[in-house]
Amino acid sequence: MGERLRNKTALVTGSTSNIGRAIAEAFAAEGAHVLVSGRNRERGTRVVEGIRAAGGRADFLAADLDGSAAASRDLADRARETLGGRLDVLVNNAGVYPAPPTLATDEATFERVYAVNVKAPFFLTAAVVPGMAESGGGAIINLGSWIARLAVPSGALYSSTKGAMETLTRAWAAEFGPMGVRVNAVSPGVILSPAPAGGAPHPGEVMMKGTPAGGVGTPDAVAHAAVWLASDEAAFVHGTVVDVDGGRTGVAVIAA
Repeated sequence: MGERLRNKTALVTGSTSNIGRAIAEAFAAEGAHVLVSGRNRERGTRVVEGIRAAGGRADFLAADLDGSAAASRDLADRARETLGGRLDVLVNNAGVYPAPPTLATDEATFERVYAVNVKAPFFLTAAVVPGMAESGGGAIINLGSWIARLAVPSGALYSSTKGAMETLTRAWAAEFGPMGVRVNAVSPGVILSPAPAGGAPHPGEVMMKGTPAGGVGTPDAVAHAAVWLASDEAAFVHGTVVDVDGGRTGVAVIAA
């Protein structure tokens, strides 16, 4: 157990699996009291049990962040109540990734993706910032994506939502920084859970050939960046998008 987030409280949305789970576990390992949140109570309970078994503090809050302001405000209210009135860190991680091509995207799909990926974190952030400011400050970490800047086929809808979140990161840093609330983002690249030994290479490996890292990343890589942004070590960091992508977007990729 570390102490970089000792005595801090945190809410991580969409943290019942993958990147969100890794962030919640990493926060708890650094001393934070973490609220694991998501739609699946069974998976959330398993994450909480694992954190507690490792000596950390965690609770689960079921939430379906459908984009309505009411759902976001409800989660914010329950989070503050569970944490005794103070929330120090919010990680806007929850998201959906249907990836139809533009010509095959219907209005219902468009609205759902924007509701979950943009509207929900927008109203959740609005709901938690006043309390953070009142208690002396806080940190908000958004999840962007490498495909917000490096396009892939059939990624227009999803990548546009992540571009919106990276833009909101900078806008919110300007808006909330004077209130003591830092806002930054992590932009993951091709991130996969570790594959079983002897398993076939994942198609994502092809996308990472020729990059400095030479292969895909794991959720822990994103979690380490999130811990730093949430900690006092990043106290002078505002409006920054930290690329955790193995060099995929920042370095010329030369195919072998």
